[in-house]
Amino acid sequence: MRYFIELAYNGTLFFGWQRQPKQITVQEVLEDAFSLLIKDRIELTGCGRTDTGVHAKQYFAHFDHNRELSENFCYKLKLRLNSFLPKEIVIDRIFPVEDDLHARFSALDRTYRYYISTRKNPFNFQFSYRVSEKLNVEKMNKAAAFLIENKDFTSFSKLHTDVNNNLCDVTVAFWEQQNEQLVFTITANRFLRNMVRAIVGTLLWVGKGKISVEDFQNIILQKNRGKAGVSVPAHALFLEEVNYDF
Repeated sequence: MRYFIELAYNGTLFFGWQRQPKQITVQEVLEDAFSLLIKDRIELTGCGRTDTGVHAKQYFAHFDHNRELSENFCYKLKLRLNSFLPKEIVIDRIFPVEDDLHARFSALDRTYRYYISTRKNPFNFQFSYRVSEKLNVEKMNKAAAFLIENKDFTSFSKLHTDVNNNLCDVTVAFWEQQNEQLVFTITANRFLRNMVRAIVGTLLWVGKGKISVEDFQNIILQKNRGKAGVSVPAHALFLEEVNYDF
């Protein structure tokens, strides 16, 4: 049977989701905890990779098990896991799904948000990126609209990755002011490695007047990572929502 896990994590101490040799990752910590408590080797499949230091307010993974786990067992397992896991990871629920539902490939879309502090604040610096220059948010939103009109995001992809293509269907992309924070929201069916951070870095060029809105559009069309802006720091990026048809 197949089971889904809904969880959240603070990515500060982790080298992303995916297990890596000689690095601590969310997947490794979870698999070890599940395997210990269930007394059987559990392998998790996540809904996607997150870069080193990136956080997830909502994340899904699945695992297969050869016996049925009751609702009561799943609930007690969740409680035991939350007592056992480090404080940076919380399990929200564990539940059975259809055998063909896949944490990664069945996801309809994913939403990320990037948080920028427009004023120095000693209480949010761990989860937001401080920008002292005044930003033209109107121009940044005009530029962000081009993300919805295009499909190929090679200009914002990490080089030499193992993906088959750089095509993504972006359906939402906008900036909004939330008190002393400027928040960028982007939703797509899939994301490339480093994509959101590279987009934000390039949109900040627009906001600071270093490039025009038209320049931003041309950067997308050129499909050249070298033309886009630097990637902003990971600590202000959150995977906020993953949607499925269940």
